[in-house]
Amino acid sequence: MNDMNASFLLEIGTEDLPARFISPALRQLEEHTSRILGEVNMSFSEVRTYGTPRRLAVVTGGLPRMQSDRVREVFGPSLKVAFDEEGRPTKAAIGFARSQKVNVENLVIRGKDKGEYVVAVLEEKGCPVGEILPEVLKRIVLSLHFPKSMRWGNGDLRFARPIRWLLALLDDEPIAFEVDGIKSGSTTMGHRFLSPAAFKLPKISGYQSLLANNFVIVEQEERQRLIAERMEALLLPFGEKPVQDPELIETVVNLVEYPVPVLATFPSDYLSLPRELLITVMKGHQKYFAVEDAHGSITNHFVVVGNTSAENADTVRVGAERVIKARFDDARFYFEEDRKVSLERKTETLKKVTFHERIGSVLDKTDRIVALAEYLSERIPSVQRKHLVRAARISKADLITGVVREFPELQGIMGKYYALHDGEAAEVAQALEEQYMPASSGGDLPRSQIGALLSIADKIDTIAAFFSVGIMPTGSEDPFALRRQALGIIAIMLERRIDVPLHDLVRRAIGTFGRIENPEAVTVQVLRFFESRLETVFADFGYRTDMIQSVLPVALHIPLFDVRARLEALKRFQDFPSSWEFLAAMKRVSNILPSGAVQPLRTELLEEEAEKSLKARLDSLKGELSQVMNERRYDDAVTLFSSLTDAVNLFFDRVLVMDKREEIKQNRIALLQDIWKTVSTLADFSKLSLP
Repeated sequence: MNDMNASFLLEIGTEDLPARFISPALRQLEEHTSRILGEVNMSFSEVRTYGTPRRLAVVTGGLPRMQSDRVREVFGPSLKVAFDEEGRPTKAAIGFARSQKVNVENLVIRGKDKGEYVVAVLEEKGCPVGEILPEVLKRIVLSLHFPKSMRWGNGDLRFARPIRWLLALLDDEPIAFEVDGIKSGSTTMGHRFLSPAAFKLPKISGYQSLLANNFVIVEQEERQRLIAERMEALLLPFGEKPVQDPELIETVVNLVEYPVPVLATFPSDYLSLPRELLITVMKGHQKYFAVEDAHGSITNHFVVVGNTSAENADTVRVGAERVIKARFDDARFYFEEDRKVSLERKTETLKKVTFHERIGSVLDKTDRIVALAEYLSERIPSVQRKHLVRAARISKADLITGVVREFPELQGIMGKYYALHDGEAAEVAQALEEQYMPASSGGDLPRSQIGALLSIADKIDTIAAFFSVGIMPTGSEDPFALRRQALGIIAIMLERRIDVPLHDLVRRAIGTFGRIENPEAVTVQVLRFFESRLETVFADFGYRTDMIQSVLPVALHIPLFDVRARLEALKRFQDFPSSWEFLAAMKRVSNILPSGAVQPLRTELLEEEAEKSLKARLDSLKGELSQVMNERRYDDAVTLFSSLTDAVNLFFDRVLVMDKREEIKQNRIALLQDIWKTVSTLADFSKLSLP
């Protein structure tokens, strides 16, 4: 170790933490350690965190052994208050200097936003790192927050689970501090069962190895690597592999301190159950890994990761096999019972299921989805209307099935299997599975057209219904995930090139809901909500803010794929040298136009050659523009618009727009208005920044 630098270790030992708390807590631990060290003027070279269900730890290296000296400025009263008219210090200045332990003549003057103030310049000598760390470590412990926390004993401290020990070392020396009656030391704990006795850690460099000797793999990445390698080794002889599930991997890594994967089996007759049901049963309750063969079919193997030694593998396997058999028996019972009643008949009972107390039943929602499906099938003739409407009619029936009540994450998926069992068309069954896609930001989108349209109908109805009763996202609050649903609609419409503007879709959804006092106001609210989401989506695609603003006026009134095509054309246009000349010309046009109505253009009032030439060029452009815009050839449209640049500049150079004759002035403004309306069919060019 470099004698000039030091390292410290802080380990917070706890009762078993919930797995979902650990990774976020470690991110906090790294961020807060860095921040707090910065606040006390301590430099460092690295901060590394470690975590298991029983401990959260941070090691920080490259600390100087002495805190750096620093100069700190403390602002006092304003100059006017600190000194009288003759320049003598007032009681305010004298009192401030005394409070900062400086002579009043040593006060300096500094300017600030609202004037000049007297300032005490304090030179603070650095302290040895060992004197600073006790308070730093206490602050770090107290800075951690969790989704849920608790008190224990007679203390006031709140933490995710009771803290049982605090390990703190500066190189090889203990750091003494106390949090809520818990005193730190050089002692830590091994595995709860395999090495239950406490032991001392002589130095930081032996932290990982000494814990490993006591059956604790403290590094998350190492536990994950061991789990992956050992599962692969177990399944290699069978030519199988675990079903990939990053979420389950992270959960299991944070459930164990000493991972030992164990291969287990279940009776093969359970393989008749749907794949997703098998996987969900194994993952949902037991955190077991499902296994598939080289063709992607589920096998009757599964892997359970024990928090124990290899010697106990048989005990782990027998227990897991007994538990999973009972779980599969329950799942099979629900599955078989569910199939005894068709989705059609189940739909009839949805009137007894409340979607939301202020919105109505799930059957009410189903009826609205059917109406929206019929509307979308009218707007998009290529869709199979019969299948879309049928899928909408039975889309929510699986919500009252035994399997979905037990595993809500299988909604839609189980609907697919039940629909196929009922003899529904494959297209209908697939749409039922896809109606909830995407399940998250960036998640998979529906693969079929019917599934895409059903998903849109479901999501837009949910948004319209909640907005209609005054329930909408506010700040960070969005309990019904309306933002996610809106982003899902946008993603699907872009991906599938849905030829329906959001404006039309929202109006129809609001109209379908009914029972609204002011439907026009609600429509405006929903459209603004979507406009805000569009800004975010297009910014994430990498478009400049000014470009996005230029297309927003039309974005809700044309298909979204059309909006993106315009943005792409504008993005390419900015790379041309002539783009700035055109934009400058259009800004001249925009700046001169009044905000109110403009009289119609009268050709017979055009006098100057430059204005006649501009009108002729505009008429010629319009003749080509109609077809270009209809075919969405927006690169060609921009090229056409650019051809106006010289004529517009010549017009401004040679024609006085604000002619003394009111009729001539208004006619020239009308010509400019005609130009502006023509180019605005693509975008609002006044919003674009000049290069």
